[in-house]
Amino acid sequence: MVNHNNNELVLKFMANLKVLKYIFLPIFLTLLIFESIASGIYTPEAAYKTKQSNVQVQSTGVVVKILADDNTGSRHQKFILKLARGHMVLIAHNIDLAPRIVSIKKGDSVEFHGEYEWNSQGGVVHWTHNDPYRKHTGGWLRHNGRLYE
Repeated sequence: MVNHNNNELVLKFMANLKVLKYIFLPIFLTLLIFESIASGIYTPEAAYKTKQSNVQVQSTGVVVKILADDNTGSRHQKFILKLARGHMVLIAHNIDLAPRIVSIKKGDSVEFHGEYEWNSQGGVVHWTHNDPYRKHTGGWLRHNGRLYE
């Protein structure tokens, strides 16, 4: 025998969850953005959502694709990371100013700190190295416990 009261309660509960998602998700995202602004370091997701550029970001992601080096001007090692919430970001690591990550491969975890530039594909993080002229905030990459800066 089916208890219709319990079914109605479950349906009401599920409907309430949908409503809560639309209430709490925007609040959560807003808090995430304000936390980033207050600390001066954004998450790439917050910078992307607000179309910010020239802001410091820090996060961790998993390598989903390794791209060919960009050898125009300063040389850059390039790879795409997928962050915890699914956001994708391109890392452009200057290998004229910092060591290349030789052993990097698809599936590796990389922590990063650098400058974010917004684009419609998810953004680019560069300045993942120290500035030899000490005029720009230094950045870094961490892979397999080693710091690259």
